[in-house]
This record gives sequence, C-alpha cells and structure tokens, in this order.
Amino acid sequence: MKAQAVLSFFFTLIPSLCGSQDTFFLASFSPLSTMSEQVVIGRLDEDVILPCSFESGPDIVIHWKNQDNYYLYSYYKESDQLEKQDPKFINRTSLFHGQIHNGNASLSFRRLSLQDEGIYVCYVGTSSRKKINKVVLKVGAFVTPVMKYEKKNTNSFLICNVLSVYPYPIITWKVDDTPISENSVEEVESLGAFCINSGVNITRSNSSYQCAIENTLLKQTWRGKWTMKDFVVTWSKVGSETSSVLAYFLNSSQKTVVNEPRLSWNKELINRHNFSLTLKDLSLSDSGEYLCNISSSNYTLLTIQTLHVEVDQRTVVRIILPILVAVLAATLVLSVVTSKLRRCICSCPEEHSTNQRSCNAGTAEETRALSDHPASIRNEGRS
Repeated sequence: MKAQAVLSFFFTLIPSLCGSQDTFFLASFSPLSTMSEQVVIGRLDEDVILPCSFESGPDIVIHWKNQDNYYLYSYYKESDQLEKQDPKFINRTSLFHGQIHNGNASLSFRRLSLQDEGIYVCYVGTSSRKKINKVVLKVGAFVTPVMKYEKKNTNSFLICNVLSVYPYPIITWKVDDTPISENSVEEVESLGAFCINSGVNITRSNSSYQCAIENTLLKQTWRGKWTMKDFVVTWSKVGSETSSVLAYFLNSSQKTVVNEPRLSWNKELINRHNFSLTLKDLSLSDSGEYLCNISSSNYTLLTIQTLHVEVDQRTVVRIILPILVAVLAATLVLSVVTSKLRRCICSCPEEHSTNQRSCNAGTAEETRALSDHPASIRNEGRS
C-alpha cells in the first residue's frame, strides 16, 4: 500500500510539472520527490532572488508559481514558456539560463512591491527525479527617518518622521536615557506602507532627547538625538581698530541686553526663537560693518554685513538682517518704504534644531516694498 501511494503521487504530479498535456516526464519508477522551504526577505522597490536548486539531468522542467497558483515563470523543452505567465510578473522575473544545466532554477524577481509578499513554489524535475522548493517572501520598507524641531506658540516639539516603513515599526523615546511616552502620533497608510510622525513636547531645555525607530523585519534601527545647547547671539559694529557691542542675547537665561538707546528687542519674536534687533532713526554715522556672532560650545558663526547710508529727504530706510543660528548662515534684505521717518531694523532669527538648520531671507512683503520704491541705500553683504 505504501509503494502504491507513492507511485500515485508521482504520476499525478508529473503533468502539473510539465504545464502541457503533451509534455510528460518519463514515467519510469523514480526516487521520492524532495521538498524544502526557505524564507527570503526583500526590500521595497529593490530586486531579490528566490532560490531553487536541483540535481541536473535530461529533460529539465521548471515552473514557478505563487500561492494563488499563478505562473511567474515556466521553462521546458530547453526554452522559456511564458504563455501562462501572469501579467503582473511580465518583465519582472527571469531565470539564470546559463546556470540551469548546473542545477540552478533560482528566479530573479525585480522591483518588489509590498503586494509581492507571499509564498512561492518552485517545481523542478528531470527524467529521473523531481523537487519542490517553497519560498516564503517577506517584503520590508524603511526610508531613512528624520528628526524635526517645531515651535507652536510657546511650546517646542520634536518630531520623528518616517515617510515609508513596513511592517509597523517600534518607536521609542528617551530623555537623558530615561524612556518616556510619545505625546502624539500621526500615521497614514499608503499601498501597505506606513507614514508616521511621532512627537514629544520638549519640557527640559537642557536635556538630551533620543528617538529610535526599529524595523524588526529588516533588522534595522535608526536613532535621532537632539540636545538644546546654550548659545549667545551678539550684534556689534566693527570700526577700523575697535568693535563696539550693540546688543546680545543669552539663551540659558533668556536675557537680552542693549547698549544703544535706539536699539530694541522684540520679545514676542524671541519667544518664537526669532531674534530681531531694531535700530531706529538711521543716520549717516550708522554706515559701516555690522558683525553678528553666534556662538555655542560646538560652533561659532561670524557674519559681516556692510551698510552704506545715503541722504535722501523723501525716503526712509528699513534694513533687515535675518540670521538663523541653526544653519550657520545669514542674509541681508533691504526694503524701502516711503515715509517721513527713517529707521533701520536688524534681525537675527533663529530656529534651533539638532540635525537641520536653515536660513530664510526677508518676507515677501518686504521684498515687494523694495521693488516698488527706488532704493536710496546700497547694501552689500558678505558672510
């Protein structure tokens, strides 16, 4: 009875291996078929190889099918047989033809999608033996995350953002190596992958925050770290042999100091980490070089702007010098507004972030004001 059951299985399987009613193995007695199973992990949009090996012999037949019994690839009679190939696998699968007679029936699978995840079966045989190889394909996605610093009213937040990840990751936050819970999480699912924003409220300005995102399938973990560093912003006017400090700001104590009565800080802007210094009643003696010095324990940024003031009874000058601490860059923007008063505004805005720093020029409104009125001041900046 045992031998009869084996032969029955053998003759039943042969036609399905061949994939054609007029193509059969030689139906002589053969050893039992062997079956193996492997797990293959691929990445979204990348290529992968589904392995399948066998003991070579004459009359090689190879069929690759998925769990829904759709054909990925077929080979017999010494050539490809793709009439039954499922359309979604066209131009995405191929065999290693130069290695088939060496016992290699592996399948090259290109441009993986998350929908390709599943079970695939390699049926391969010769006139003397056969083999069935099952491959479990798992597809993961993990676009490198980023950490962002955001300011909303008087609150500061850190956001860990990953644009595409699969399967759903493990996200952990720590403050000074002590685990904490995230304050907010937003997620959007697109074509099976997840887009996630995980955020915490910064409550300890002198602490170190760390975010970790782990993809357990791909065995990959990303970590982002943010620390608020103490820094000082100093504005000064540079003379031929001397330099006079006009104003400075201490981040640790939030202290602002001005040494010139025509200067003033805007506290609302400081609360939003935008450091703007206003100089009123512009005069010819204000011409010269102005230095913005932004220093912390890790870096120092020196930016010099050259200002020329000319007399014009019809025009009042407004100068904006935006400097952003986080990116270590600064720009000078001039805008001219017709008025009887004359004033000069120097600004030094700062957006503090661990990994990202940016520098923005003046507002669009100020730019329009500059283009609508003839400039009576030439401003040349170098940094």
